[in-house]
Amino acid sequence: MARPAHGGNLSWAARLADCSPNAILDFSASINPLGTPRSAIEAIQAALPLLRDYPDPNYQQVRSMLAQIHQLSPDWILPGNGSAELLTWACWDLAELANTVLFVPAFGDYFRALKAFGAEIKTCPIGADLLGNAGLLLNNPHNPTGKLFDRSWILEKLHRFELVVVDEAFMDFLPPDQSQSLIGDVQEYPNLVILRSLTKFYSLPGLRFGYAIAHPDRLKTWQERRDPWSVNILAAKAAEAVLQDIEFQKQTFDWLQAARPQLFEGLNQIPGLSPHLGAANFYLVKSECSVSQLQKDLLEHDKMLIRDCLSFPELGDRYFRVAVRLSSENQRLIDGLSTCLLNMMS
Repeated sequence: MARPAHGGNLSWAARLADCSPNAILDFSASINPLGTPRSAIEAIQAALPLLRDYPDPNYQQVRSMLAQIHQLSPDWILPGNGSAELLTWACWDLAELANTVLFVPAFGDYFRALKAFGAEIKTCPIGADLLGNAGLLLNNPHNPTGKLFDRSWILEKLHRFELVVVDEAFMDFLPPDQSQSLIGDVQEYPNLVILRSLTKFYSLPGLRFGYAIAHPDRLKTWQERRDPWSVNILAAKAAEAVLQDIEFQKQTFDWLQAARPQLFEGLNQIPGLSPHLGAANFYLVKSECSVSQLQKDLLEHDKMLIRDCLSFPELGDRYFRVAVRLSSENQRLIDGLSTCLLNMMS
């Protein structure tokens, strides 16, 4: 049974725990635990009669809404079948350069997308001084460490790199006064591409909707490369609904403000664990014990799944990542980890 390279693989976890996938409490995928907003469900239900029609190939309505939110012209925005699809086209552009710099540990899909087009990849540790290079691909906040790069630091790199692609998949979890998003700067830098996703914040991983913000000429080229109708009607309508759901956004910030410190403090008090401070809705945790064994024990005894870091070669079997969930669920994880580690270390 092959170990998954991504979080959220409940089928794999259920086979290991000998239970139904529905019985697993998932801390491995960093998804908003408040669940899919009712506004999205209602929009999908209302749009069901539209399944008989092809989507607008230009997605003008959802682009206009995104443009209004970000105070841009719609031609600076391109919706996609999740940000993963748009990452593919960004990596096509990066592959045309002499090389692309990646901070490691790095999200595995970055390597997949770059290698698909034969890109020359240069890796370096987070915090390293970057000399002049051709391309730079990073996520902010960073996955899996949760590090938040200052906006000014990235802006300086735009003067030294031919193309900078910033994946802001987790930026929505930061309140506006803490955000380091570069969306407000994109019109000044034709060598800047920003990728955004509704998957994490709005708990929509199964629907697939993301968008890119970049110079219109670049996005026009991407549109010409890809298959028509990349985004289905239901995804577009749901996106339009949740982007206007101010109440859900407020509920998410209220939940996270209390739940993040609760989980960090609980993890920090467990002997054998050292959580890393981060800005996102997850924590990277160092373990004195084997994470593979810890993950297995936690699944079998408590039906909870944590994200091992074996797919990050720089981290290996002594690190895991956990999402911030509801307070009661966070406490279940803290109690379960405490018991499993006590048994392992005794």
